[in-house]
Amino acid sequence: MPLDLLFTGLIVVVVIIALAIFFTLVPVALWISALAAGVKVSIFTLIGMRLRRVIPARVVNPLIKAHKAGLSVSINQLESHYLAGGNVDRVINSLIAAHRANIELSFERAAAIDLAGRDVLEAVQMSVNPKVIETPFIAGMAMNGIEVKARARITVRANIDRLVGGAGEETIIARVGEGIVSTIGSSEHHKKVLENPDLISKTVLSKGLDSGTAFEILSIDIADVDIGKNIGAELQTEQAEADKNIAQAKAEERRAMAVATEQEMKARIHEMRAKVVAAEAEVPMAMAEAFREGNLGVMDYMNYRNLQADTSMRDSISKMGGQQKDQDDNK
Repeated sequence: MPLDLLFTGLIVVVVIIALAIFFTLVPVALWISALAAGVKVSIFTLIGMRLRRVIPARVVNPLIKAHKAGLSVSINQLESHYLAGGNVDRVINSLIAAHRANIELSFERAAAIDLAGRDVLEAVQMSVNPKVIETPFIAGMAMNGIEVKARARITVRANIDRLVGGAGEETIIARVGEGIVSTIGSSEHHKKVLENPDLISKTVLSKGLDSGTAFEILSIDIADVDIGKNIGAELQTEQAEADKNIAQAKAEERRAMAVATEQEMKARIHEMRAKVVAAEAEVPMAMAEAFREGNLGVMDYMNYRNLQADTSMRDSISKMGGQQKDQDDNK
């Protein structure tokens, strides 16, 4: 009797294990839900998904959703998109939204957009409900040198045909900013920009800035316009300061050259004085030579000395008279 009980227990354990393996490999509840929704999915297809490491619920539930929405999508398409790393549920939601909004969107294009890394559901929603992109303050300078800052609101709609390979919002903002700067820069006076801010939006909108992007620009509205710095005056001030520095540098250069010339002339004066001293030193030697040769007598020498003394006396008297005159002038 104990052996029979042991054998019966083993059979029960084996049956439980077999049922657990069966329900793990075969999602019976999901299969029943698909049949109840009118979606024909064989039990072997679900088992094959398990073997291919595909979570059946992430394929079958979107398939049921698509079937209820009236979309013609096969389970092979959904499974292949899942295996490619795509988001099956998001693709089906985008197809349903496009179908409700009467937007032409095929499963292949939606899957391509999803695999490209873009949110295909958000793109479809943006096609129905346009998005507003607000730019930061963009500064430009009018011809009179006044800085003008403008902020724009760009209303865009997703262009589904160009979502794959099309540029994003950053490109739109950059192009609009370039157009704003160009329009402000071509204005003769900043008051014209303040009086007609719509001139900026009309000029920018006419340039076809949405070419090559994933969006279609519907409108560009100038939200705010402010006056910035007087850049023209600042540039003129900086230029005047630079000219002053250049003039000072040139004046300093001329002063240095004048000082150098003065020092050079002083050196030449000392040189000439040295030559005079050297010449004066030769006079006694010449007189001695004249004495030896008999060309100069004693009386001649005495007359020469008297002439020197008289000249020295006259120089002293003239110097004293000049000093007395300076003193009188100072008084």
